[in-house]
Amino acid sequence: MNPMRFFMMFSTLFILEILTAQTPGLNKSILLSAEIQKDPPQITIFWQPVNGATSFKIYRKLKNSNQWGFPVASNLPGNSLSYIDNTVETGVAYEYRINCTGTVAGSGYILTGIELPEVFDRGKVLLVYDTISTKGLEQELERWKNDVTGDGFQVITIPVDQSDAVTAVKEKIKNIYMMDPENTKTLFLLGRVPVPYSGVIVPDGHTPDHYGAWPADGYYAEMTSAWTDNTANITGASTERNRNVPGDGKFDQSTFPSDLELAVGRVDMHNLPAFAENETALLKKYLDKNHAFRNKHFRAENRALVDDEFTGYAEGFSAAGWRNFSALCGAEQVFALDYSTTLAAESYLWSYGCGAGNFQNCSGVIGTPGFAQNYISGVFTMLFGSYFGDWDNPENNLLRAALASGNVLTNCWAGRPYWYFHHMGMGETVGYSALASMNNSALYDYNFGQKGVHMALMGDPTLRAHPVGPVDEFWASADDGFVTLGWTAPQADVEGFHIFRKAEDEAAFMKINTELVGKENLFIDSCLTKPGKFTYMVRTVVLEKTNSGSYYNMGTGAYRSVDVTTTKPLQASFTFDQYEYKVNFTNQSVNADTYLWDFGDGTGSQVAHPTHEYAQSGTFTVTLTAFSACGQAESIVTLVILIGHTEQPGSEWSVYPNPVSNTLELSNLSGLIPGNFSIFDLKGNKLLDGNLEGKNTLDVSFLPAGVYLLKLGEPFSNWKRFVKI
Repeated sequence: MNPMRFFMMFSTLFILEILTAQTPGLNKSILLSAEIQKDPPQITIFWQPVNGATSFKIYRKLKNSNQWGFPVASNLPGNSLSYIDNTVETGVAYEYRINCTGTVAGSGYILTGIELPEVFDRGKVLLVYDTISTKGLEQELERWKNDVTGDGFQVITIPVDQSDAVTAVKEKIKNIYMMDPENTKTLFLLGRVPVPYSGVIVPDGHTPDHYGAWPADGYYAEMTSAWTDNTANITGASTERNRNVPGDGKFDQSTFPSDLELAVGRVDMHNLPAFAENETALLKKYLDKNHAFRNKHFRAENRALVDDEFTGYAEGFSAAGWRNFSALCGAEQVFALDYSTTLAAESYLWSYGCGAGNFQNCSGVIGTPGFAQNYISGVFTMLFGSYFGDWDNPENNLLRAALASGNVLTNCWAGRPYWYFHHMGMGETVGYSALASMNNSALYDYNFGQKGVHMALMGDPTLRAHPVGPVDEFWASADDGFVTLGWTAPQADVEGFHIFRKAEDEAAFMKINTELVGKENLFIDSCLTKPGKFTYMVRTVVLEKTNSGSYYNMGTGAYRSVDVTTTKPLQASFTFDQYEYKVNFTNQSVNADTYLWDFGDGTGSQVAHPTHEYAQSGTFTVTLTAFSACGQAESIVTLVILIGHTEQPGSEWSVYPNPVSNTLELSNLSGLIPGNFSIFDLKGNKLLDGNLEGKNTLDVSFLPAGVYLLKLGEPFSNWKRFVKI
């Protein structure tokens, strides 16, 4: 029996303590985990007992599919605890959904796979930052760019002013998006970026005082639809922020008019006087801990807590925690505990809390003063309660305040609707999951408020759950046209390393290793074709084994730059020796290791120094293509050679004396008048063109000693060989 499965059987006793005190959130949740087998490929989905269940249905889809289709298993008995799927392939991501019927109607979701491949390119991320609140943070922003680039993103920056109209900010974003819509995937709003408002909504139910427009960052992430400002007319809200009338700059849409194209997240520290630091200092703290998490300067325990102070609500808000956390860290690592006191003392990667609230407080869970006075050691958190989901309120908003505390890096208002982060168990970014949640209309259970404009991620959308630190002691040196790289592995269980290179005039890094670099921790770049300054990046590869499955995870990139003054570019070259129809080729190419010959007669060779025998006389163009060791460059050289053009017995014309010192005479011309002539060497290189103008003598005194070929123009067809002494 698998040791982990044996442990989980015993841990079920602990879990049953939670499940016996069922809450609406638990009733709506099926707590899933996955176990994988590589040979033969097999995925087993496990779940915890569901009280009152009479049957289960299992659905499966490919990761990027937007519909479930028909169940792969139906009417499984209510006491079922697992489903085995042996129709899977290694390296393919599958998403499962399980529904139960009975006295409860729960659901669960998990993304899984067996050794999913590395993700090299995560697309372009647009960093939109407020130039005022981020002033003085140039070093931190540059460090963040390096970290994000080192995780496969290409960063494009968009500076904005706090007073810019939201339409002007959107125009800047859209203009860049439209340049490359296929690869532009993520949007990070940093600082006091102008806040869009939209809708006639009251997702927390407090009407009329909170009924109207709410902050709507999704406006910046939706690229295809028109957002209007001419129909909403609601004035009963207690603050001007939420009132929405035609022409006031707040939009009419209450739900996203179409799916968002960009994963969007915001970090905004304005108006948090509960904290001792000012806005810029709080932004700095956030960027510092962001860097620390990515580079494993601190380690968050892969466990979760749920603090449900809304057990009297049938909607089961806390299902947003239970469903996610089981797939992410295992049901045995999800605890029903007090949010504030636990996270002030212990480390948790995941957390959820819900309770009655106001703008600064989630009752029984935590308030803004709690975030300010305690070092909260959660990383990815969710909160839900009245009012504070409207995160742009004037002072000490709870949803934003979480990011100013301890190790907290993301937060969202999860319950109306539910949010889904189970994709992060297989290496996806928090932004990927946020986008799936914000676009969810039928794929996942949503409670209500689906696709509502109020949905917003607080935090950096490029973050992932399982950071692998950069390599240590990374060095680079250039010598004799090559660059040598060396480093120390950051941990013992590495699979290998990938190497990337970027020249100063290039926008993005290019992977230059063709195979995973082994644990010798050394790499030589012999593929440089020009001098200049080059930056190298090394990324560690580990096989990440999670509660959801396994995937090849790459670490944060480490960088070194080096000046290269000389290079050994690839150069193709050859010579040949000819004996009648047989030619011996000597390859003189530089910095090449594979070759492709074309002998000009329909045949070829891949031998370095081939010998070829032609079947007939003629003029043949021989082409050599040489390839470098990295397979990324080629150089082609061609020569024309003459085969079989030697003096033949009985020819109609001849030359004498032969050998000759100065003047060559032509005889046996049969009364024909010589005109154009050409002289070649034996390699086929033409040395001279001229016209005899009817003369039968030719001055060759200027030629160096050697063997030559003379060709006369029409009607003379034969070639004559002569020796110059």
